[in-house]
Amino acid sequence: MENIFERSPDVEVVFEFNDVKTKPIYDGYRPAHLVKDDYLTTGIHKYNEVECVYPNTRVKGTITFITPEAYPNCLWIGKEIIIQEGSIVVGKATVVKVLNKTLEVSYER
Repeated sequence: MENIFERSPDVEVVFEFNDVKTKPIYDGYRPAHLVKDDYLTTGIHKYNEVECVYPNTRVKGTITFITPEAYPNCLWIGKEIIIQEGSIVVGKATVVKVLNKTLEVSYER
């Protein structure tokens, strides 16, 4: 199995964090992501051009998911991915580009 820390990102997104988290969030943050209505998975965040992200802010970045082959064809541009810590929603990530074609919704059937 390929090391998640050595893989290329799966998606480019715009992160939006709410005020549930009261401290800055740094690169390498690994919350749960609701990639499908019935599927949470972990992913590693990388934030563009900033050292950290503060509550109630928006920033561009990437997510590298763990085992993306387990939930193929579930992402598209504009999809909002809920970001959670346990059952608590801490923000969302809006997909601006799907980099891993395994995850991209295929309209060819």
